[in-house]
Amino acid sequence: MKHILAHTAFLIAMALATQASAQCFADYKAKQDNPLRLQYGLIELPASACGSIGAATRYAAPVIARSGWTLLQIESFLTQAQFDARSANAGAIHLRR
Repeated sequence: MKHILAHTAFLIAMALATQASAQCFADYKAKQDNPLRLQYGLIELPASACGSIGAATRYAAPVIARSGWTLLQIESFLTQAQFDARSANAGAIHLRR
């Protein structure tokens, strides 16, 4: 019985570690003024910013601003598979880190 509990605990720990190390992405809309330009892009997020629009916005806004863009909104969170599917539609500058 102890062996089964120890094995179960190990499997749960491994599953949690895998989830924590999984990559998280978000897609966003941004703008530049004079002249007005709009951009759709993807950004890789740290685990601490994944799953919360507020946390993702606080992380993404300064990253996107370094390239002269103003974040308008985080659209959604993406898994690796969703990122792969959408990256073809995101344009030349599709991933910010």
